[in-house]
Amino acid sequence: MLAIMLALPAAHAQLNFGVKGGVNIATVKFDNVLEAGNITGFQLGPMLEYVKPSTGWGMDVALLFTQKGCELENRTVKSNYLEIPLNVKWKLMTPLLKPYLAAGPYFGFRTGGRKIWDISGLYNDVNGQVKAGNFNTGLNFSIGAEALGFLQVGLNYGLGLTHNFKTIDSGNLPIYKGKAHTWSISAAVLF
Repeated sequence: MLAIMLALPAAHAQLNFGVKGGVNIATVKFDNVLEAGNITGFQLGPMLEYVKPSTGWGMDVALLFTQKGCELENRTVKSNYLEIPLNVKWKLMTPLLKPYLAAGPYFGFRTGGRKIWDISGLYNDVNGQVKAGNFNTGLNFSIGAEALGFLQVGLNYGLGLTHNFKTIDSGNLPIYKGKAHTWSISAAVLF
């Protein structure tokens, strides 16, 4: 994708590099059985944006360090991921403020944090532990605006498509799998 973006004529497009950071409010939906609360984390990393000014259509991609998980009773379940969102983007190309919409897939690779949490005794139908997966994917939906030609502020919803958390060591009890659901408020500075 980067090769395609760079191969297109530069006279008809804007290629911007930047740094993006923000706050995540994440939870995990465990097959609609376990009640999971929200946790707060952060995201930070480089981004690349390519937009054709004549149409406002383009793409953005980032490489973000991000935190996801949930609160299970009094236990915080949080892991660190290297996430790659790849979005199709549309900007209203007005002079001072450029509102935008973006959507696309993301791919996440667990890079650290705890992998297993003990939740024995917290729930009647679960006995054992919760384990974080090493890979996850989902869809992003974003809305935001660019001001002054270099500052973007946005709101993003990440809908997990893969089960990246699951219960283990449950004996005769069922195993529950969970998908991450994450709201993010972010800002990016473009160069």
